[in-house]
Amino acid sequence: MILDEQVIFVEKVNHIGDFKLELEFNDKTRQVVDFYPFLSSSLNPLIRKYLSSEEFSKFEIDEGDLEWNDYDLCFPIADLYENRIVH
Repeated sequence: MILDEQVIFVEKVNHIGDFKLELEFNDKTRQVVDFYPFLSSSLNPLIRKYLSSEEFSKFEIDEGDLEWNDYDLCFPIADLYENRIVH
């Protein structure tokens, strides 16, 4: 995502409970994103498997992207930055 000519990316992630992650971006903006509504409303078993706490906790930051299992699950930076994960 580009904001005022600056490329925005995820720098840090803190798992703060259940399916909530606190994301810190390179411009120091922070968002607490609750992934539960998205995960629980999906009918896709490849997405629903992340309702397992063990699977959900395997997130990583890869070149500024938040992803799970080598991009098995990932979200657009703009949606994370604006905390608008589609439910």
